Amino acid sequence: MKLGLGTVQFGMNYGMSNLRGRTPPAEVDHILRLAADNGVQILDTAAVYGDSEIVLGGLLAPDHDFRVITKTPSFKTSTIHAADAIYLRDTFRRSLENLRQENVYGLLVHHADDLLVPGGERVFTEMQRLLEEGLVRKIGVSVYSGQQIDSILEAYTPDIVQLPLNLFDQRLLESGHLEKLKCRGVEIHARSVFLQGLLLIEPDQVPPHFSPISDKLEYYVRFLEENKLTRLQATLAFAAKQRDVDVVLVGVTSAAELRDIFSALDAVSGIDLDMSALKVADERMVNPSLWKL
Repeated sequence: MKLGLGTVQFGMNYGMSNLRGRTPPAEVDHILRLAADNGVQILDTAAVYGDSEIVLGGLLAPDHDFRVITKTPSFKTSTIHAADAIYLRDTFRRSLENLRQENVYGLLVHHADDLLVPGGERVFTEMQRLLEEGLVRKIGVSVYSGQQIDSILEAYTPDIVQLPLNLFDQRLLESGHLEKLKCRGVEIHARSVFLQGLLLIEPDQVPPHFSPISDKLEYYVRFLEENKLTRLQATLAFAAKQRDVDVVLVGVTSAAELRDIFSALDAVSGIDLDMSALKVADERMVNPSLWKL
């Protein structure tokens, strides 16, 4: 399994289990050095991640080996106009300046539905131009649902699709969309492996919003006890067994947390448990955009 590093915490407060707040630049530097030393290649960022791009730009060495991925602005409008394509290019150019990079590995559509409204082809066409100009090596999209994947694949051929996948959110695994993407030659990046920290916190820390799945949360505790796994080990064991996934994105707020992830991965190497009983069908419980916290 290849790990990628999500960087939203480097630019803003993020995550249910994040008690540290935004990661100080000095600690980000420690994280990046540790990640590089352990073979992490992907850095996932976005213009809307606060100062994340600026922080990365100030710390990345000119000869770094990371593959940086950033994202388009989220238009979230009923129609994409020609001016929106110009704004996309301007925002991307600003991202390159903030990152202090001549080009990046990937550019993803941040809001998948921007491709699916009238004029959405303008977004993809502009991204293809950036690709042809050598400013980006691969283009793609960040999705939330199988329906979005189906609609996008009918009209476009993305190089990368970033999608949610974790112990509770197994929707795209169950529906066959991981296999469908892989058959199309798409590079799959799995995010939300910790479900914004929900899968890592103790039961007494779980917000009331999740009371409808209290039985699942109790079963999760029993599952951990029966298999002698920590929460971190269980989440990473699930991610590691997904052969169709090319990169698993993790977010950390300290180098110590990243060391814990490497240690947990070593501890679960070779483990292949059936974790299908942990899946949650209610999208309101697994889609953070629907949470009421």
